Amino acid sequence: MEFIKKTNFDFLGKKWPFIIVSIVLTLAGLVSVIAKGGLRLGIDLKGGALVYVKFASQPPIDKLRSALGASLPGGTPEIQEVTGTNEVIIGTEMREERELARVREIIVEVLARTFGHGQTGKIDVNTSGQQAIVDRLRGPLAAAGVNLSEQQLTELVANIARFRDTAPRSGIITNFDSLQGVPGVTSQVIQVLKQEATTSPYAIRAVEVVGPKVGRELQRQAIYVVLWALLGMLVYIGFRFEWIYGLAAVIAVFHDTLMTVGLFSIFNKEISLTVIAALLTLIGYSMNDTIVIFDRIRENLKLNKRGSFPDLVNLSVNQTLSRTILTSGLTFLTVVSLWLFGGPVLNGFSFALVVGIIVGTYSSVFIASPIVVFWRDYVEKHKRPSASAATSGAARKTPAKAVK
Repeated sequence: MEFIKKTNFDFLGKKWPFIIVSIVLTLAGLVSVIAKGGLRLGIDLKGGALVYVKFASQPPIDKLRSALGASLPGGTPEIQEVTGTNEVIIGTEMREERELARVREIIVEVLARTFGHGQTGKIDVNTSGQQAIVDRLRGPLAAAGVNLSEQQLTELVANIARFRDTAPRSGIITNFDSLQGVPGVTSQVIQVLKQEATTSPYAIRAVEVVGPKVGRELQRQAIYVVLWALLGMLVYIGFRFEWIYGLAAVIAVFHDTLMTVGLFSIFNKEISLTVIAALLTLIGYSMNDTIVIFDRIRENLKLNKRGSFPDLVNLSVNQTLSRTILTSGLTFLTVVSLWLFGGPVLNGFSFALVVGIIVGTYSSVFIASPIVVFWRDYVEKHKRPSASAATSGAARKTPAKAVK
């Protein structure tokens, strides 16, 4: 399917503006990384704790940040709101393994002190485990005349927890009267809950902890994965085409990666394992686009040997332009939607793909192809003096043979 037919754009003639933009943005990214003392790495790459907290209403970010900043040993933590929900992600960096366990305790204490109802002596059903609730309700239920076996009591609390954790509550019970209809919950049970328990306006949904050693190991593995991917592609393309094609493709992909990482630094965006996955995705995407153009160049070399090589490259790019617009355009629309509406959790991943598709598409045309043309011209220029010298030498030898 061809979206645009028989175009004749001089892509190679417009290469220098794109090359200059690439150089400027790459240098700007490197300067940004150096000025900021390195990239802004996520908790999963540098070590620390991520605590996912759901609130019953709009979370008070400023109040939460102030309360945690005054208590955590690492200073003010990073707090992200999850778009479309009342959930926040609290991230804090820890440099020692022994600090990680204490971080969770501090966050729980601060949340209870700042947002709890302050009803001393009551158990919080939104933040407590099932066994703790069972132990607390066993005696009061028996005293109220609700005679349950241990198994029945455990099932009752499990039903309450299941009701609490399902949407739309997702971890938060705001009113014990809402438990009517839950299997095993009677009016007497609700009265006991009101006397013995309370419901805080928040709930800790999950806690992720990554030690500093693990974070450093993940950094090394991420670098190795990218380098091995580039090496493997270099070998494959060099084997399938010529070594210069493989080198040009790898340089273009390395350029894409540097530019994307540089833009992450310029916009102060966090690099996490999901971003590394996006970088590997864009490496494959850009490489595939480059291979399509190179394959067309190889076919045209077999069919048309009269035209100049730059003209042949321009012809090949024009012939693949329709395919590039369709694939890159549709993919770009998809990742832009993911970037705009995916929320902060997917923001880094989608941003890397948006930048990668733009950079990867034009690098196949304005970076990889000019490298092959430059090398071809370089080889041709060095062949001509050699051929001229050989011709001159033969001409000098011919009269000598005639004299004999």
